[in-house]
Amino acid sequence: MKKYVVGSTKDIPEGSRTLVHVKGRPIAIFNIKGEYFGLFDRCPHLGGSLCRGALTGLIQSKMPGEYSFIREGEIVRCPWHGWEFDIRTGKSYCDPEKIRARNFPVSVEDGRHLMEGPYVAETVPVKVEDDYVVVEL
Repeated sequence: MKKYVVGSTKDIPEGSRTLVHVKGRPIAIFNIKGEYFGLFDRCPHLGGSLCRGALTGLIQSKMPGEYSFIREGEIVRCPWHGWEFDIRTGKSYCDPEKIRARNFPVSVEDGRHLMEGPYVAETVPVKVEDDYVVVEL
């Protein structure tokens, strides 16, 4: 699988998210407590932008009248119809066995190693002919 640099860690601070496009695919990148996760930015229900959804958590109860709020900021709610997805896995809380948002592996890599490769930026030759700039494809 090819890797694509989509931004600097300082551009996606803890608790935030950003929308990137990789090879024409919209991908929402989330930073949860210093860990980064990627979800396809389309709810599988009707295509709402998950990057624009509210971040929430889960309510857990061990007995009646006692509850706690857990996993704060780890669940994204589709802004169109409220379907909820686990940002870490893409699993749906509507129907976890059948419905999920596609997730993509995301990693943080040292910039010095990226400079050394094996990642290569695509370049195209450019030359000046008289007063015109020409790009060859």
